[in-house]
Amino acid sequence: MMKKFLATLMVLTCTSCAMAMAEISNDAKMYYNQGVDYYRTGQYTQAINSFRRAISIDSNYVDAYYNLGVILQQMNDTSEALNVFKQIIVRQPSDYEAVYNAAALSYKLGQIDNAKKYLALIPQSSPVIERAKTLASAMDTDLATIASDLAAQAAANTPKIPQSDGNYTNLPSPTGITTDKNGNLYVASFSSNSITKISPNGTRSEFLKGTQLNGPIDIDIDSQGNIYVANYNTDTVIKVTPEGNATPFMTNIQKPYCLHINGDILFVSSQGSNTVIRHKL
Repeated sequence: MMKKFLATLMVLTCTSCAMAMAEISNDAKMYYNQGVDYYRTGQYTQAINSFRRAISIDSNYVDAYYNLGVILQQMNDTSEALNVFKQIIVRQPSDYEAVYNAAALSYKLGQIDNAKKYLALIPQSSPVIERAKTLASAMDTDLATIASDLAAQAAANTPKIPQSDGNYTNLPSPTGITTDKNGNLYVASFSSNSITKISPNGTRSEFLKGTQLNGPIDIDIDSQGNIYVANYNTDTVIKVTPEGNATPFMTNIQKPYCLHINGDILFVSSQGSNTVIRHKL
């Protein structure tokens, strides 16, 4: 049977359990109960190890995560406690006790923006709402302001490309295209060795042109706004900053053709060698 227990100054329990009791293995329950017993006798290191063993057997054992997180929090292992509560939120987003704890720990670590994002997840109907309000006040704000600021940030980061059909005409042999977070469109021109920038309102400007570009056939953009260009004719990939400063990034890529960025990894298809190259940005 799963057990939840009381500490002198805090309740070690989760607001809801992600799994039915019958779905938790007996071995995981055994280590969980062992952790409870260790905690009651003040053997916190052994309790931590037991809860970790329970989680290693059953990675969705939310109660084990919660009790582990609370003990780590009590022992001032703030970063690790935060990581544990994040695991609960992934598995049980409506566990607002865990969400509040993640907010409080983020605040303690000086991660104010993250603390606000967690607080914004807590509904007014939650039992922890008053504590959430107190934490927001400690950050010299309130929940309504946090929600408003986050909504404004989301709107600012929303691409501003017109949401309608249309054409961008008179572009010489357009090849690769990409967009930035401000809704600007970048179009590579294979024949004119240039990149054209088109703003959301349709204004055009020459973003890059010159000897650095030679047969630009594909482009992509990273989270910092840097553009990567596959130069088909020179077997290179160049990196272009948001200000338009270009530098070599990869060389000796046989006929680089397509680019794709996923997180911090750039993928380059090499038509000349029949390979796809993975390169960390």
